[in-house]
Amino acid sequence: MKTIPVRTTYLEMVARPTHDTPPPGERIEVIHALRPTIGFYRFLYDAVGRDFQWVDRTMMSDEALGAIVHDDRVEVHVLYAHGTPAGYAELDRREDGQIELAYFGIMPEFRGKGFGRYFLDWAVAKAWSYGPERVWVHTCELDHPAALPIYLAAGFTVYDERILDQPMP
Repeated sequence: MKTIPVRTTYLEMVARPTHDTPPPGERIEVIHALRPTIGFYRFLYDAVGRDFQWVDRTMMSDEALGAIVHDDRVEVHVLYAHGTPAGYAELDRREDGQIELAYFGIMPEFRGKGFGRYFLDWAVAKAWSYGPERVWVHTCELDHPAALPIYLAAGFTVYDERILDQPMP
């Protein structure tokens, strides 16, 4: 499989932020998808990540993916706008003392309308509700151009950068 070198930035937050972003309109809700079906999870992953070369989870078998997303310490939260999925956030609590915002994104139809900032603040607050020592996330230069700036604006700070080989199926 072909790979390309991609700059990946790792960010962390070691204290709960004090700001809160109001929802971008009415009929906005976040629902915890308890043990999402693999088909639904793949729908969310593809809808958010297809424009940004998200491939890691597409290359996993259903069994391997299920072992992650059905783990009680992994949470999938879906942002809905007027009853329609608008984005999702995956919180991974499998490592003691820290929570990884493993995946986060907004579907194309909802980008640029304030959903990202609101939902990121919501996801960060949810992560901090568990009392970790830190919350972390990574992004790369293939992600949406607003990804790194929005993480920085939310209160994350960069702690590492690496060039990694990104599979390109």
